[in-house]
Amino acid sequence: MVCQPTASALKGAIQLGIGYAVGNLSSKPDRDVLMQDFSVVESVFLPSEGSNLTPAHHFPDFRLKTYAPLAFRYFRELFGIKPDDYLYSICNEPLIELSNPGASSSWFYLTSDDEFIIKTVQHKEAEFLQKLLPGYYMNLNQNPRTLLPKFYGLYCIQCSGITVRVVVMNNVLPCAMKMHYKYDLKGSSYKRRASRKESAKQSPTFKDLDFQEMHEGLHFDSDTYNALMKTLQRDCRVLESFKIMDYSLLLGIHVLDRKPLGRGSRCDSRKGQKVLYSTALESIQGNVKDPEPVVDDDTFGGIPAKHKDENLLIFLGIIDILQSYRFIKKVEHSWKALVHDGDTVSVHRPSFYADRFLKFMGSTVFKKIHPSSSTIALDDPLPSLSRSQSDSELDVYLVGNVLFYFILFYTIFIKNIFNSRVKG
Repeated sequence: MVCQPTASALKGAIQLGIGYAVGNLSSKPDRDVLMQDFSVVESVFLPSEGSNLTPAHHFPDFRLKTYAPLAFRYFRELFGIKPDDYLYSICNEPLIELSNPGASSSWFYLTSDDEFIIKTVQHKEAEFLQKLLPGYYMNLNQNPRTLLPKFYGLYCIQCSGITVRVVVMNNVLPCAMKMHYKYDLKGSSYKRRASRKESAKQSPTFKDLDFQEMHEGLHFDSDTYNALMKTLQRDCRVLESFKIMDYSLLLGIHVLDRKPLGRGSRCDSRKGQKVLYSTALESIQGNVKDPEPVVDDDTFGGIPAKHKDENLLIFLGIIDILQSYRFIKKVEHSWKALVHDGDTVSVHRPSFYADRFLKFMGSTVFKKIHPSSSTIALDDPLPSLSRSQSDSELDVYLVGNVLFYFILFYTIFIKNIFNSRVKG
């Protein structure tokens, strides 16, 4: 009988495996990334007693797979992450387990220095990320300042019959800065309210309908608003080009006028920022003329904003981008749209999803403070489908999809009846 590894053993194996993979890269010379580097998968067995290639350890034997190691090394270098800092962050202290407010079954771990998130992903998500890497590489070369997730490594641990795939990403919400409000926003309304269980938590993550009830929009000065929306527009067009939808904007709000967080929290304040372009303000500042220095021990790179008479710091990033608009998502959308208004559900065609997402962010969530007064102005209205155009396209799309799936399922049903009669 094979004993299942404990959660702590799996965490330890993840840390040891990443440490081994990064250390092993040091023997490989620096060179340009080639197209074939994106599809490489390196595999090594790490027995507990050690081998001539691997160290001994006190975890169960496990196999480590490292995806596209040279490509991810390039991404880490692009963001200024030194190998020693990466290893120290991930391997030096136990990982902190975080709760997951979403519908997925993913586990989330935070490094003790608040720099990196380690998230478990499904096989299809890992496969999709690896296929995405060439386009991701091109996009980051053109624009390292982005609100898209910053991926630093993709690994697989196989231990005692259990397979765990993890991706290492940037941490959007610094835990040393108290988030008075947290939101997962998609721009849709169907089932977009936090559950009672989630709302009762000490630090709940709310959704779109909750935001509209609790806030009247977050107000920014003109330059910041324009930079933020320009970054979001560019990022959404990138996601649309990859046929990605169902992503969210993770939004954290710190109210400056409230009692500051004591320094005795589980995450100490950053001891020198290790990652370039990792804060919210840095991610949009490439669009701001003559930006001020962004690394500040008191603001943690948050974006200044206002809500009524309160001064805020905003932390944000686009998350959950590993959902492509494949067959199963088309079926999900068509089924939901039969019961609910098609415009309100979260699963949608990538182009429609991006337009709706941007419209919601640019008019409901983020608002511009007019320089001469406290009124809100939208100087550059966001492109969006007209109502008639949206409805007509959606109707044609829904009717075609529903008829297709009805004929498909009906054909399968008739075929099964025929086969059963033949056998009888």
